Amino acid sequence: MAKELSWPVRVYYEDTDAGGVVFYANYLAYMERARTEWLRALGYSNSALAADSGVVFAVRRVEVDYLAPARLDDELEATASVEDSSRTSLTFRQQVRRGEQVLCSGTVKIVCLDSERFRPTGIPKSLLDKIVDE
Repeated sequence: MAKELSWPVRVYYEDTDAGGVVFYANYLAYMERARTEWLRALGYSNSALAADSGVVFAVRRVEVDYLAPARLDDELEATASVEDSSRTSLTFRQQVRRGEQVLCSGTVKIVCLDSERFRPTGIPKSLLDKIVDE
């Protein structure tokens, strides 16, 4: 499977809640950035896949464990690696860390959809081959 990608994230004021910690839903946004950059590292972009192959990816399922809070100005890293794949879906193992400390971990299953009908369709073979080969 394709290797883990780590993407840097800085916590901004807008990311925090009234308690001064990162609002829980923002961890999902950090994970989304890591998956997007993981795809880009393989030589693909979401916009090009939609335009050239007529496919988009959508989140099907998320399971997240929140372990410790991140705070304003923290330097974090969001990671993404493929844990499992099928013809139409990818399951990612993801974490958000501050240094060695895991703040949040989870799995995210995304499904490949036909961009016109929004029905499941096969992941483009060239992309699937890269995922399996790496």
